[in-house]
Amino acid sequence: MKIKTGIAFGDHIKTEKIFRRKYIERENYSLRGFFLIFILLVGVGILGFQLLNLQVVKGAYYRNLSDSNRIRTKIIFAPRGILFDRNNTPLVINAPGYRRIVGEKTNLVSRDKALDGIANGDDSILIDSMRSYPYKESFSHVLGYVGQITKEELESDRYAEYLITDWVGKTGLEWQYEPFLKGINGKQLVEVDASGKEIRVLGQTDAVAGNNITLTLDAKLQDAAYRAMENNPKGAVIISNPQGEILTLISKPSFDPNLFTLDESYKASESGYQSAGEIVTDGVNLPLLDRAISGVYPPASTFKIVTSAAGLNTGLIDEKYVVEDTGVVRVGEFSFANWFYTQYGRTDGEVNVVKALARSNDIFYYILAGKIGVDRISETASQMGVGKKLGIDLAGEAAGILPTKKWKISQIGEQWYLGDNYHYGIGQGYLLSTPLQVNAWTSAIGNKGKIYSPHLVKDSKPQLVADSKLTDKTVNLIRQGMIDACRNGGTAYPLFDFAVENSTLKADGKNIIDVKESSGSAKVGMKKITIACKTGTAEHGGEDTAPHAWITLLAPAYDPEIIVTVLAEERGEGSAEAAPVAKKILEEWFERKK
Repeated sequence: MKIKTGIAFGDHIKTEKIFRRKYIERENYSLRGFFLIFILLVGVGILGFQLLNLQVVKGAYYRNLSDSNRIRTKIIFAPRGILFDRNNTPLVINAPGYRRIVGEKTNLVSRDKALDGIANGDDSILIDSMRSYPYKESFSHVLGYVGQITKEELESDRYAEYLITDWVGKTGLEWQYEPFLKGINGKQLVEVDASGKEIRVLGQTDAVAGNNITLTLDAKLQDAAYRAMENNPKGAVIISNPQGEILTLISKPSFDPNLFTLDESYKASESGYQSAGEIVTDGVNLPLLDRAISGVYPPASTFKIVTSAAGLNTGLIDEKYVVEDTGVVRVGEFSFANWFYTQYGRTDGEVNVVKALARSNDIFYYILAGKIGVDRISETASQMGVGKKLGIDLAGEAAGILPTKKWKISQIGEQWYLGDNYHYGIGQGYLLSTPLQVNAWTSAIGNKGKIYSPHLVKDSKPQLVADSKLTDKTVNLIRQGMIDACRNGGTAYPLFDFAVENSTLKADGKNIIDVKESSGSAKVGMKKITIACKTGTAEHGGEDTAPHAWITLLAPAYDPEIIVTVLAEERGEGSAEAAPVAKKILEEWFERKK
């Protein structure tokens, strides 16, 4: 059967489909439009919030950040104070130099490399005032050197206001007077463009230079003493005046401090060390050790000055006390010989304290030390600065060892024997002293027992650090023995009849004497200087080890101007090795004296 749809039915179906399609399309269009508007509103909201956050909430932060991108702060490094000798000769120089900051490390840069870097826009290169040491090796230990500050140093109170890029004194006077020598850095505000190129200077705070210091050191004397030690690879020289002013302080082996402060283009001219690394890593020769104040040695016969003082000042002996030199003293199975007998098979006969000092007679001091006893010797020695720090204004001073009965029991675990007395009396055994201490007890003979604190800054008031209250008689007898040691028949033969050519020296017949010609008339310009000295030959180590050579002296003898102490480490006899050095020093001092 065939059915016809009819007009109404067919039209209805057709119309419904069309209407439904239009309704769906209209609904989809409305949803898409609403979604797009929502997204737009959310985006605008986010942008608005971010804009509010940038301009209001964090506006100040970003403004500062923007300023820092176009404004930079450059440090203007302050030059360190200058160290002058007593005659106003500069001992250090502040020379223009360059360095590059890499992280927290400062690297020195040569002039050529620095200029190339600056021309190519390298803003890590800084212009600084670098420390230079014109006297190089001769002043290295006393002046010291500078280097970049370490993190450990920054954590200490001493460097509370320092920066990681700062250079500070590491040793010597550079370290000792660091707070005084360091200046105050300045600042410069510079505007730069987007590429970092400087446009203009916006402001500047000038650097303030460090304070200058005038020292007690004598540059010419120090240099002469260093040259006099040229044949001694190890040793020390101390020269002072009776008020404790240090005129010369030398330690060998030395080093060139410029290797620590100048760039890689610098080459050391004298020292065997060609880099700072070689200096620091030499564990055999120890060039950084200041032997003048930190090295401890048996003082040998220079200590006979102290042993003599102990006997005389306590009244146990006087000038009439005599010992017969037998060449050898025996105690049980042990024997103690005199050097004169050991080397030449001879003896000195009857010996009093004056002759004992002049001849450095060991037999006399064996017997005397046994008579005095260890504790009374040590008491006098302590009063003459032995076994204690004297307070020099340099870091690293050693106290040495001043033995007593109690000391030996606590440190060695043994009682004190008579043989220990014998060794102690001639400056051997357990006794250890620094060259600075030897110089100090020598000065006591010129100061009636008083010892002033050794110091390196000029115009410092002398500080009394020890006083053995030596009597006039004690001083006169010891001084006479030391004078005779520098005359014919004494031990210091290089100083026999010591004279210089200097017509400006006024002869007084005691300290300074006109030299007579064969005719009996005074030789023009030649003056004989009376010297009071004591040599020493310090045994140490094994039989194959050369002894340390010592000499210590007062010049002139009766009214001393300088006290000279020389140590030639492992060189032999004091008269042969140390005395010639002292002679050159005395020539320098008295030939130019006016």
